[in-house]
Parts: sequence; structure tokens; C-alpha cells
Amino acid sequence: MISKHKPPITLLPWRSRLLFGFLALGLCGLIGRAAYLQGMHNDFLQEKGESRYSRIVSMSADRGMITDRNGHVLAISSPIASVYADPKVAKITAEQLKHLSLLLEANSKDIEERIHRQNSRFVYLKRQVVPEVAEKIMKLKIPGVHFSYESKRYYPEGEFAAHVLGFTDINDEGQEGVERGWQEELAGKLGSRRVIKDNKGRIIEDIENIRLPKQGQDLILSIDRRIQYRAHAELKEAVKLNKAKAGSIVVIDAQSGEILALTNLPAYNPNNRSTISHEKIRNRALIDTFEPGSTLKPFTVAIAMEVGKVNFNTMLQTSPGMLHVGRRTIRDINNKGELTVAQIIQQSSNVGTAKIALSLAPQTMWEMFNRAGFGALTNSGFPGEASGILRSYNTWRPIEQATMSYGHGISTSLLQLARAYTIFASGGELKPISLVKRDMPVMGQRVISRHTALAISQMLEMATQPGGTAPLAQIHGYRVAGKTGTAHKLIDGQYAKKHYISTFVGYAPASNPRLIIAVMIDEPSAGKYFGGAVAAPVFSKVMSSALHILNIPPDAPANNVITFTATPEMGDEG
Repeated sequence: MISKHKPPITLLPWRSRLLFGFLALGLCGLIGRAAYLQGMHNDFLQEKGESRYSRIVSMSADRGMITDRNGHVLAISSPIASVYADPKVAKITAEQLKHLSLLLEANSKDIEERIHRQNSRFVYLKRQVVPEVAEKIMKLKIPGVHFSYESKRYYPEGEFAAHVLGFTDINDEGQEGVERGWQEELAGKLGSRRVIKDNKGRIIEDIENIRLPKQGQDLILSIDRRIQYRAHAELKEAVKLNKAKAGSIVVIDAQSGEILALTNLPAYNPNNRSTISHEKIRNRALIDTFEPGSTLKPFTVAIAMEVGKVNFNTMLQTSPGMLHVGRRTIRDINNKGELTVAQIIQQSSNVGTAKIALSLAPQTMWEMFNRAGFGALTNSGFPGEASGILRSYNTWRPIEQATMSYGHGISTSLLQLARAYTIFASGGELKPISLVKRDMPVMGQRVISRHTALAISQMLEMATQPGGTAPLAQIHGYRVAGKTGTAHKLIDGQYAKKHYISTFVGYAPASNPRLIIAVMIDEPSAGKYFGGAVAAPVFSKVMSSALHILNIPPDAPANNVITFTATPEMGDEG
């Protein structure tokens, strides 16, 4: 019988040893490689692993607060949230989409399109939502939808200081006014940090701060909120009463040059972007220029006094109420006869002022206007400030020199005009103006002698008294000095017969000037248009309020005000 079992196979000893050797060698290689990677390159692998999920994110810097000179908050940043999505990982159900669109007050289709946007890792769903809404959204637990904290600018006083403050855009960058002019100081500098994010984009670990944020500086303005409020309220009333197109008021501290109030109409509410338009955001007191009319006459007389051409009591013949210069005729509204220089200012005679101007060399007159700041920026810090127009004296014809003496053929902003009157209010010095509160007194630039400045101040005080053009500028208990102006508007290069700019610039108390106020009403259309009837009463109301707010003592008897009917500025019509 033959057995069916196969005999056992016996391997040769050398083959067995060879196979075992290969197996052992491979195992040792794996162990060595693991040890090598774990030990020698541990830091490398950790760095490589973290780089896949680590991100550098910005650290916000709080924007500086803006206050008035007394510490009252005018602009402050409040915490806000922005909701965003990572389309690569975002997944949303129909129910979640419904709730999300309600919370964001947005169209659900638009949200869905944003969330599913291709080739993007970041898309805003909505900027600037209140933190409470953002937290409700997070409770929906939508993968890839997150929020970040930001800040939103808030202006507690609304429109009344809008043209001073300006506003910021959605990225918290200043767009107008102080917010833009002092953007670098207010904004500070962003910081940055390295974080670890999971595959859903959520921060799971803070690794390190790369650069700490530098918070924005707080800014203390020269503005006095109380005076600003009164100026804005009175301007509103005046524009409405006179059915005017627009208006501006500037209030300056006569001693320090600080701007205490600056307001314009039309205005806007910086907290409500829907009210913002190009027409409303124009800071007319700085950007719009106009012919100043008779408010320029005191500067012509001042330089004539400085060079010895006239004095306070010099007599000039203005009859028959007109003056021929070449082929042109300069007119007063009626024949004033013989007037002293002081009466020429008091009664606002174009003929008398033109005669004084024509006695001067053009360069002499130009230098006075130039030193008074006309044709140059005030360096207020406001963006977009206009310099006005003061043409070179080499181009002046006699008729142009004559008309320029009473404010035609030259253009200025209201802020320039207000600043120029610091010359008369401060004893002959042009004060540098500031929108930021000053801690120290400032030196002005000498323009005319103190003697001439006092003489002009007396003339300006006469203009607000009986026989003057501005009795409606008077204030009970205070001596007031100032000058009216009425000028035809230039439209398409031509003087418009029925469109006027009505102005008044003055200061009080006249015995020791503390405040200068300039008022401009653009295109009054309710019947009155002379500066003495339209702008002077606004000056009186704002100045009266400001003097009482600052507790400035009276310098005249309480019964000093006499009721007058405003008379027009002679010749200011033309």
C-alpha cells in the first residue's frame, strides 16, 4: 500500500537565515525612522502641522473719542459685530437660512448666493450689526458662519455739529471734517496675533501676539457745545425766516483764535447715512467762497490810515452819489454829500471807499489784503478748505482796484473773513485760528498799528449805532462793533440781479473784544436781503447767548439798545 502523505519540506539553513535577516533589517529601519521623526524633527513637524491651520488675524485699535472743550462727548465708538462666512465650509439648511435672513433683515436668496460663492474663503453677510443679533446667529450653529467684533462711530449730538465732526465710513475711516483731518491721530494702529483655526474656520487657540494695537488718541476740540447748539438753532431759524438757500455761522475767540462754533445749513445727521448727500455735507463756511461786499471796507480804510492818506476825521466829498472810473460808474444808493472817513464806514459809502482806494498804490492795497489772510488758507486743519481769490496787483485796472475796495472782485470764505476781523478785535494782530483746544496763549502777526486798529474799531461800533447800517446787531448791556455786507452772487460769471449774499461780521464787548461772529445767509428770498436786515439780527442773537454762556460782563448801560429800522448798505447793491 502506497501512502498519500507528502514528506515534509525542509528549507536549507542559509535561506532561512537570509529571510530572517531581511525581516529584522526592515523592522529596525521602521523603528529608526519613527525615532528620527519623533525625536530629531519634532519641532519641524509641529511647525508644519500648525501652518496648515494657523492664521494671522488683526487686533482692532479703538478710535479716539472727540470731545468739546469742556469734555462733552461729540463722537465715540461703540462695539458692533460683522457677520461673515467661509463658503468653502459653510453649510446651511432651509430652516437656518430662514432664521438668518430674518436676523440680518436681508433677502434669503442674496444670503444663500453669498454663502455658496465659489473661489472665496471670506465673504461678509452683513456689516455693523448689534452684538446681540450676532450672538443669536451663532446659536443657529451654521457651519462656516462667524462674526467678528468691530466698532461703529456714534455722534450723540446728531446734525448740529455734523460739519465740524464729519463722519467715518463702514471701515471706520474718516471721510469728512475732523474725522478726516485728524484720521491718523484718531485711528491708532491695528495689532496682529497668530491663532489656530479648526477646519470650520473657528479660532481654537491663541498662539502669540505679534504686534499689540495702538489705541487712537482722544481729541479735545476748541468747540463749545453750548455755543455751537445756539448758533445752529439760530441759523435754522434765520434760513427759514428769510427763505434762504443756505447759511453759515462762525464763532471765534478773539483772544486765542480758537473756533468756538461753526455751523452750516443744509445739514445732515451723521448717524443716519440716508440723510447724507453732496449738497448737505458741504462745509460751506470753509469750502464756499463769495464776494464779501462791504465787510471788506474797513481793511481799505485801515491801510490808508497806516500810510497816512487819511485819518478818522478826514473829510471826503461823495456827491453826487456816484464816481466815474474810466467808463464805469460806482454808485451809492443816494447822495450822502461830504462825509468823514468814520462816516464812510458807518454809512457804508462805496463812493467814499473807492476814492480812498484810488489814492493808494495797488501794491499797498494788495499787501494789506494779503497780510489779512485773503487768498490764503487759514490752516484750520479742515480738509478741502478754500483759499479764495486775491489776484496779483499787477493785473488790477483802476476800476478793479476801486470795486475791490468794497469787496467786489475778491472772494473769501466765511472762516477767512471771521479770522481777518481778529486784526481789529485784537489791537492790530492777525490771530492763528485753531479747531483744537489751546492750553497756552498764542502770538498773532502784527498787520496794523494798535492805534489804527482802535480807530477802525470805533468806526465799526458807529456802524451798529444810530445812523449806521447795523442797528439790529445791538445787544442789551454790551457795546458791539461790526460791519454789514450785501453782494450780488456771481452765477456763470455774471452778477445775478436778484440773488444776494447777506453778511455781518462783528465782535463784542467792543471795549475788550472776546468773541467774533461772522454770519452769512445765501440767497434770502423773503423780501429782505441787506446784511443789516438779514444777517445782523442773527449775529445779535448768537452773540447775546454766547456772552451769557461764558459769563462775560456787560460793558454798556442796560438800556443802550434803541429800536431802529434797518437801512441798506449804500451801494452794496452793485
